[in-house]
Amino acid sequence: MSVVAITKDNFTELVKNSDKPVLLDFYATWCGPCRMVSPIVEQIAEERSDILVGKVDVDAQTELAAAFEISSIPTLIVVKGGIIANAKVGFAPKAEILKLLD
Repeated sequence: MSVVAITKDNFTELVKNSDKPVLLDFYATWCGPCRMVSPIVEQIAEERSDILVGKVDVDAQTELAAAFEISSIPTLIVVKGGIIANAKVGFAPKAEILKLLD
């Protein structure tokens, strides 16, 4: 499955009410480490049909960034059953990102 752009308009439907775990990538287009994480996140989205992978542009979605108290990017957050289950700030290799989903 491909990566989904998460906005304040689709957040409740796609993330909060999801029956699958959701991996959220909070990023900005100008962020170097975000550009390093992005292909890894996209690869995970293609490989794992059992999860939803969403990207949140912190510049465009300031309300969501504030709601999740994002102070550094990239920030990866796993949401299960509408609740934050895990989080990681900064660049992480694929194996470390996959551990967040366990």
